[in-house]
Amino acid sequence: MSILKIIKMKIKNPTKYWTKKAADHLIGRKIVAVEYLLDPELEEFMWHKSPLAIKLDDGHWIYPTMDDEGNDGGAMFTTYSDMPCIPVI
Repeated sequence: MSILKIIKMKIKNPTKYWTKKAADHLIGRKIVAVEYLLDPELEEFMWHKSPLAIKLDDGHWIYPTMDDEGNDGGAMFTTYSDMPCIPVI
């Protein structure tokens, strides 16, 4: 089922739904690589800002975007005192 179809569905509790969906995919995963997206990838997405991408041990990548529609790369805020933000470049 496409993301758009899921979003259009009337989900009784979207916070609970998306939290469980994310947890099912992320809890227990191990980060095996981190790298900023390269120019060819930015061109493919038609982005100007390169976010940090995180590769998981199951082969999938996650990376932030500025919004749900993927209009550009996004920064990530952290709770690390020496790195409160992982910027786009």
